[in-house]
Amino acid sequence: MTSPSPAGLSPDFAVRVLHDEPLSRHTSWHAGGPADLFFVPRDAQDLAAFLRQLPAPLPLLMVGLGSNLLVRDGGYRGAVVLTHGALGALERRSATLIHAEAGVPCARIARQCVQWGMGPADSFAGIPGTLGGALAMNAGAWGGETWQHVVEVDVLDRRGARHTRPRADYEVGYRSVRGPADECFVGARLEFERRPGANADAIRELLEKRRATQPIGAWSCGSVFTNPAGDHAARLIDSAGLKGFRIGDASVSEKHANFIINHGTARAADIEAVIEHVRGTVQALHGLKLETEVRIVGEPA
Repeated sequence: MTSPSPAGLSPDFAVRVLHDEPLSRHTSWHAGGPADLFFVPRDAQDLAAFLRQLPAPLPLLMVGLGSNLLVRDGGYRGAVVLTHGALGALERRSATLIHAEAGVPCARIARQCVQWGMGPADSFAGIPGTLGGALAMNAGAWGGETWQHVVEVDVLDRRGARHTRPRADYEVGYRSVRGPADECFVGARLEFERRPGANADAIRELLEKRRATQPIGAWSCGSVFTNPAGDHAARLIDSAGLKGFRIGDASVSEKHANFIINHGTARAADIEAVIEHVRGTVQALHGLKLETEVRIVGEPA
C-alpha cells in the first residue's frame, strides 16, 4: 500500500507521523490493517496544532485504548490520532467536580473518584476504554452511563479551534451521542456526589463479578451488541445456541455470549463475519435485529 504524503504538514510534524502503522497494535481485538497516517500528540495543544495543518478532507479517527473498535484488514484511509498516554490529565475541581482529558482510562476515573470521596463512579470501572470513547458513544456499565455525569465537554474542530460545550449541545441516548459535526472530544468536566466514606470495596466487588462473568484477559472489544429494549443481547445470542460459534480464529465467547474473541490469529474479516452470522441468526430466530456497539471502520482487504 502506498501512503499519501502528509501534504501541508510542517517538518516538525511530518517527521512524527508514522506511515502504514498496523492498527492491530492499537486495538483490543489485535486485528485490522494499517493507518495511512498515525500520530501521537504530546498534549491537547499539540493535537490542535496538528489538526490545523491536517488537510480538511482527510478522514480522521481518534483512538484511545482501541476497545469498541474494529478496523478492517485493508486499513484506514486517513489519519489516526492516539490519545491514550497523551491526553491524560485528571484532577479534582471541587468536592463533586472533576476534570479529565479524553485519553484517561475510565477505570482510572473510577479509582480516583473513590480516593476523592466521590461517587457513584461504578459504571466507569466497567468501561474498558478511555473517556474520549466513552463520551463518543455514551458508554456505560451496571446500569450507569457516562453522560449522566457530564457537565460540559472540551472539543477540537478540524481547524484545531477549541470549544467548551454544555451537555445541552448534545442529544444523548442509549449508546448514542449526537452533537456538532467534525469535532473530537479532548476532555470533560464530570459531576458526582460527595461520598466521604467511599471505599474501593464496592468497585472491587463489581470487578470481581465482571471477571467471573466476562472473558477478561482475552482479546475482545467488550460488548459487541447493544441490548434491545427489555432484553439482553447475550441472552438472545446464547438462546440461539451461538456460544462457541467460530470462523477462523474468531469465536463467540463461551463465557459471555455478547463477546467475540480473537484467539490469536483472527483477521478482522473473521470477526466481522462472526458478527454478521450472530446478527442474522438472532434475527431469524427471535425477529430482532441486533445493533452493534462496536464501531467498524476501514477498507476490506
